[in-house]
Amino acid sequence: MSEPRVVERIFAPAGKLGPSAQQWVEDGSPAGVTPRRAATVMLLRDAAEGVEVFMMRRVSTMAFAPSMWVFPGGGVDDRDSHVLPHWAGPSPAEWAQRLGEPEDVATALVVAAAREVFEESGVLLAGRGDDALVTPDEHPERAADRAALLAREVSFAELLAQRGMTLRTDLLQAQDHWITPEFEPRRYDTWFFAALMPADQHADDDTTESDVSRWVRPAQLLADLRAGDAVMLPPTELQLERIGRAPDANSMVEHRPPLMTVMPVPEMGPDGVQLRVSYFD
Repeated sequence: MSEPRVVERIFAPAGKLGPSAQQWVEDGSPAGVTPRRAATVMLLRDAAEGVEVFMMRRVSTMAFAPSMWVFPGGGVDDRDSHVLPHWAGPSPAEWAQRLGEPEDVATALVVAAAREVFEESGVLLAGRGDDALVTPDEHPERAADRAALLAREVSFAELLAQRGMTLRTDLLQAQDHWITPEFEPRRYDTWFFAALMPADQHADDDTTESDVSRWVRPAQLLADLRAGDAVMLPPTELQLERIGRAPDANSMVEHRPPLMTVMPVPEMGPDGVQLRVSYFD
């Protein structure tokens, strides 16, 4: 991949966000609510026509990003950093250095990333040892464990400990860091991670947060976006562009891009409100 450079780009507010963004500008750009930490995971696999990524279209009743295409992910749970699971891969201190966050925050983000991808797609990035993944046949309690997590009956660390599993943080690679614009009533401080889809597992659509969950080709979904047949936020669009340029899934996951914090800023342009974004590309 080529050397990254800082790019400035203009986006139109996605979906129905335009009026909110314009009102924020007219009100003098007030400070927004404190963003909640979040993690999202791009599950990648190689296919005949290039790299594919697992995505979900959020149901129209969701308070944040309704009807938009997203990667599996969500907010950090309070318990994601309380108990450290058995851990493989970079240490919490190394993750803290990579993310530029305190160690407890970095730990919670990594745990949240693995937890969310399990909750929303059924893919479990854990094993009984430091160099293997548990297959569905080796984990017959998988459906019950997933339901218990969703019901908040158990933390992810507690679940892994009960099953004698190790969290495979070495399978995750931090890719980007975005903060929701200040005009949004719900804001997230979101880290984007990439991971290879485990060969012996299956990503499913068993979640109430989406009406469609499937593998997509970035070029096709981006074409749908341009045609007005798909809606997504700027960071999702940019990640799809990057995935589409990757020669294969493994090169995307192994790539350690420089990280910068990105927050779109609304402003008035010649055609109305627009979002200005500066990011590494």
